[in-house]
Amino acid sequence: MFKKILIANRGEIALRIQRACREMGIKSVVVYSEADREAKYVKLADEAVCIGPPPSAQSYLNMPAIISTAEVTDAEAIHPGYGFLSENADFAERVEKSGFTFIGPTPESIRLMGDKVSAKQAMIRSGVPCVPGSEGVLPDDPKAIIQAGRSVGYPVIIKAAGGGGGRGMRVVHTEAALLNAVQTTRAEAGAAFGNAAVYMEKFLENPRHIEIQVMADTHRGAVWLGERDCSMQRRHQKIIEEAPAPGIPRRVIEKIGDRCAAACKKIGYRGAGTFEFLFERGEFYFIEMNTRVQVEHPVTELVTGLDIVQLQIRVAAGEKLPFSQRNIELRGHAIEVRINAEDPYKFTPSPGRITMWHPPGGPGVRVDSHAYTNYLVPPNYDSMIGKIIVHGDSRAQALARMRTALSETVIEGIHTNIPLHRELMADAKFIEGGTSIHYLEGWLARRTR
Repeated sequence: MFKKILIANRGEIALRIQRACREMGIKSVVVYSEADREAKYVKLADEAVCIGPPPSAQSYLNMPAIISTAEVTDAEAIHPGYGFLSENADFAERVEKSGFTFIGPTPESIRLMGDKVSAKQAMIRSGVPCVPGSEGVLPDDPKAIIQAGRSVGYPVIIKAAGGGGGRGMRVVHTEAALLNAVQTTRAEAGAAFGNAAVYMEKFLENPRHIEIQVMADTHRGAVWLGERDCSMQRRHQKIIEEAPAPGIPRRVIEKIGDRCAAACKKIGYRGAGTFEFLFERGEFYFIEMNTRVQVEHPVTELVTGLDIVQLQIRVAAGEKLPFSQRNIELRGHAIEVRINAEDPYKFTPSPGRITMWHPPGGPGVRVDSHAYTNYLVPPNYDSMIGKIIVHGDSRAQALARMRTALSETVIEGIHTNIPLHRELMADAKFIEGGTSIHYLEGWLARRTR
């Protein structure tokens, strides 16, 4: 087992990894930007090293600075968390070539699954169902693009091959709008991801977003750890996540879960990963794989009783998974809400100093956050400042606990989206369960009229 791990991230996930390390008796090195000097995890770290000014490009995305810090602190492994460099194959490669262990998949797996086209082709070969679409990247020939649109059938969605985070996609309802949409998406993809390649998929009108959590070791062991429903989204960004997914028969979930675990073995995957699917009319359609720990991993931890971050570390150190698929048992229901420093009605960022921070507590309540009273939320990064996660014996109990937790939460000095979550927890359709990925957008539009 590693004696010292460098955490190449910030915010709540840096603290989450630090806690996992401490529980395992592993020392942690935290890198931070000047904007995060006062962060809780910086103060709690065994060692903390400032690697640059606030802009991400000069700090959290600065590969040489991170690897140099690992060298001077004698760290043995680097955990990238999520976001930033977590799915950057070049970073994973440089970490390994510098003599450190990358706590994540191999660079080859990240490249394979990071490109949406190659990922889809790999899944088709592995027997994982995919959304109907173009065979690979769209060609330059306009006639071939129009023919692809006709064969897939409208509406279609044009997606960036190297995209992610809900960016680089455009829905097209008519053939007349197709070529312009392809051209625009290519330009956006080239600017945002350095890869102008795009592909086409059938646009599903009213699907749910269901994902399967997997974990694989380097000894050909691979399991799936249940599913999560992440359909409550705004602009392709998840707001609320839960496990298990309400209203989907277990046999349907088990069938797709087993295929995901088998696909991990086929592509030689290691570590934690998430297969993301659209689910409509009883069918699953693969859309992408995230080759890292997810923001919403706590809901899976609460229903399985497993520590996903510790499993990542153990697998990276060469250990076998300590269980097989038949040992995985889901208990109860978990719900997570993301707490963002933003206006709950306009969604504009709200950085600044938190003058009062009173998180909730009680049975089945977990708070993952690096914030505290007098913490200054910097304007340089994502607006998420924490997550409230609850667990109950049933979905109804989990919802009741979330309502109680949100009613107890006090955050002053900045705006947060807690008022939005309080409203959603009282919404009849959400309480019923099984809303589509478009539900929240429609709900918000009705609320602001």
